[in-house]
Amino acid sequence: MRKVYEELTSAFRRNEGYLSVPAYERIVQKNSTFFEDFDTLFILLQAAGYPIVEDDGRYRLETFFTPYSEQKYCVIDIETNGSKPETAQVIEVGAVMIQNGKILDRFESFVACTFLPEYISKITGILPEDLIEAPTQLEVLTNLRTFMEDAIFVAHNVNFDYGFLNHSFDRFGLGSIGNQRLCSIELARRTIESERYGLAYLSETLELGNHTQHRAFSDAMVTSKLLALTFENLPTYVQAVDDLLRFSTSSRKDRTLIKLESENKK
Repeated sequence: MRKVYEELTSAFRRNEGYLSVPAYERIVQKNSTFFEDFDTLFILLQAAGYPIVEDDGRYRLETFFTPYSEQKYCVIDIETNGSKPETAQVIEVGAVMIQNGKILDRFESFVACTFLPEYISKITGILPEDLIEAPTQLEVLTNLRTFMEDAIFVAHNVNFDYGFLNHSFDRFGLGSIGNQRLCSIELARRTIESERYGLAYLSETLELGNHTQHRAFSDAMVTSKLLALTFENLPTYVQAVDDLLRFSTSSRKDRTLIKLESENKK
């Protein structure tokens, strides 16, 4: 499914946020061997959090048109008992849903686990007894999937949290994550001058408030505050969510192109 998301997004960008039904079906057929029913796959794309909608006989990528300031962002952090999802699991999840600079909802939970290395306890402060009677992985991941909706998935070093959760979702039959993602480290590097961009360092130097390192909800809260600060420093040509996503991973050359394309939309 990852290839489907990537190909669709590239095609939407080439076609000013819209795709005809034939174009959509060609991409889906090319990159998916699991479904023959295009309508069923469309429903699955939406259920996975990919922001696609039907619009007058064609398809539209919502984030191409939604102002970034009006978008919902699900800021997530996870703690795990190891670095590889193939051999480890999530032990704590923290998430904050924000929109227009306001917290709409929050999600916080330990996850049942029978193996907690001592070094993980020392880093996080999480104890084995915290996890013994915690909700199961399936319960927490299912609730998180519902919580995320089709919001932008935000994390500090997003590839780790996104990749680990995506593997975990697949493992428990919840499907892959279709939400578009935004890395607060990469965005901070393009909007804030700092010697280092680790969350603890930014939290201290930018005075982002109380912060308990390596605890999921505290890290998510601080990341949400960092996100708000980066938004204050965005260039004026970043208007839509898609502009923001592309800006966050862009080179200087790319940013010039984004600026020109944004000006052409007006």
